[in-house]
Amino acid sequence: QVQLAESGGGSVQAGGSLRLSCAASGGRVYSSSVMAWFRQAPGKEREFVALIRWHSGSLLYADSVKGRFTISKVNAENTVYLQMNGLKTEDTGRYYCARGSQYSTDRSSYFNWGQGTQVTVAS
Repeated sequence: QVQLAESGGGSVQAGGSLRLSCAASGGRVYSSSVMAWFRQAPGKEREFVALIRWHSGSLLYADSVKGRFTISKVNAENTVYLQMNGLKTEDTGRYYCARGSQYSTDRSSYFNWGQGTQVTVAS
């Protein structure tokens, strides 16, 4: 079973940047996989942030992060990254890495989740 481990969260001022990492271990990330980032703010539902198709590198972003966040991957390292620039207070939340097999923004499409990493953006 593939395990996902996120890192890179922290506290920053609005306008700052963070780079999150998601390392997959314990198995192979198959070429048919889709890797995604979701986030969850206190009292809110977990929401889609970005995804990348492992084989083709096709990307998709939530409108709220488009132009500010960049998802990328290094296949040889089994790692997915989320570069977050121009952070806003509303980006605060716990960020989760997920693995699925469908090109989908629906969290129910993902069957493999990490524990998450906290991102706090102060005004």
